[in-house]
Amino acid sequence: MNRDYGMSVDSPITIFACESEPVVLEGLERVLAPCEDLQLVGSAGSLVEALQALPKFTPNVILMDHSAGLRSAFQFISDARSVSPQTQPVLWVIELTEIECFRALQMGARGIVKKTMPVATLLECLRAVGGGSIWVENSISSQVTGFLNRKQAPRLTPREREIVRTVCQGMKNKQIGEALQITAGTVKVHLMHIFEKTGAKDRFELAIYGRRLLGFDGDREPSERSGPRGTKSNFL
Repeated sequence: MNRDYGMSVDSPITIFACESEPVVLEGLERVLAPCEDLQLVGSAGSLVEALQALPKFTPNVILMDHSAGLRSAFQFISDARSVSPQTQPVLWVIELTEIECFRALQMGARGIVKKTMPVATLLECLRAVGGGSIWVENSISSQVTGFLNRKQAPRLTPREREIVRTVCQGMKNKQIGEALQITAGTVKVHLMHIFEKTGAKDRFELAIYGRRLLGFDGDREPSERSGPRGTKSNFL
């Protein structure tokens, strides 16, 4: 049965939890309770219940375990994006292989964090994803980066690297144009060329590839980048 925790004021990042273990869910409630910028608005014990509840709660983030199996979890991510487009999925896992991590990101997960990580890491992930960033915990990020690095990457021009960097920061075309002092139309043309070179289907895939592309081209990118609400987000 799904549960409703109510709403607080001041527009916090709203979170819905899909967790099969009651004791884990209770622990999550206690962790989030003191956080003024994070609000647990509901929970469900299964993916089916969670999918039914999403249209009602329309949370910013859904934190989901994968106890039902990865195939079901990946399908849920796709279904959740359909019924609640504004909800960003975060996969809360014990362990994933590099290929599984990459697949989860391809399917639409905006964050992946291990259950064995400290509470501060979980909160960091929720804040970053709730603020529009893509977040992957460092050890997982290294796995996925290693997987991507085994594939040949194209060489980008200096301007294209700047565009990729801003896409990784979650900026839209107009914001990128203002930051780089070019028109939104010019940004669009650059993105078309980048998509052709990289094979990325959209901005999300480009954000996944971004860090590797920049590193391949010789740019030194930090493993952590400043994220929303004073936190740090880890980008691929």
